[in-house]
Amino acid sequence: MTDIASQNHMGKRPGRVVVVTAGGENPWIMINALSASFADVTVVEEQPESKGLFLRRRARRLGWPTALGQLATMVASRFGKRFTRRRAAEILATYKVSGTPDPAIPVKPVVSINDAEAIAHMRALKPDVVFLISCRMLKAETLAAMPCTVINFHAGINPAYRGLMGGYWALVNDDAENFGATVHLVDAGVDTGGVLYQSRPKPAATDSMHTYPLLQTAASTDIAIAAVADALDGKLKPVDVAGPSRQWYHPPIWTWVSNGILRGIW
Repeated sequence: MTDIASQNHMGKRPGRVVVVTAGGENPWIMINALSASFADVTVVEEQPESKGLFLRRRARRLGWPTALGQLATMVASRFGKRFTRRRAAEILATYKVSGTPDPAIPVKPVVSINDAEAIAHMRALKPDVVFLISCRMLKAETLAAMPCTVINFHAGINPAYRGLMGGYWALVNDDAENFGATVHLVDAGVDTGGVLYQSRPKPAATDSMHTYPLLQTAASTDIAIAAVADALDGKLKPVDVAGPSRQWYHPPIWTWVSNGILRGIW
């Protein structure tokens, strides 16, 4: 069966989309959505970065007290997710998405997308579009080796909320209108590539750091599909977004607890 015939039969358009991720429920929401729209989706799944490596890198940048405080918040976030499954189920139902891995979608495990073996595998796949979600930052040489356009999903509104926990920081900054997500081109910076699309869902009172990223992802499958389709059609149109640009990190545990108790922003 030809690609065109397959597209007509399955209601999907042709084009090889390779998704790079470290795995997890949120990335699989996006992977499943892309697979529902495009006929050829493959996942390259890297091993998550060790907490020790994360801690040493963050300590070099921000100091050990802040790095340890941020690690404590990450642990609390992971632990707290078990208590927010009802809200998570509401989000999944509202946006009609699933974070359950689809066994029909091929997955290639790699250690790191920046390893020579992973780069060689990516090139052998001959993707038409590479889509990043929840993976390591591509080194300059890795990005240069990609044979096609590289797009990233970021759970934050760029350029004001680059980096991590963009939704949380928007609320902390009394900037709820910029709670959302961005699909953008990838360059050598941290979420600094050209903005393609943005979404701005409204968090519920029951949302927290445990569910913000899930909401941002579930509400953004349409903009991811649009960006990939634009890339396949050669019609990418980055837009200029005015405003300040700042990179954010996880809040240290004392900041998170303080904002939760005093302002109800968890």
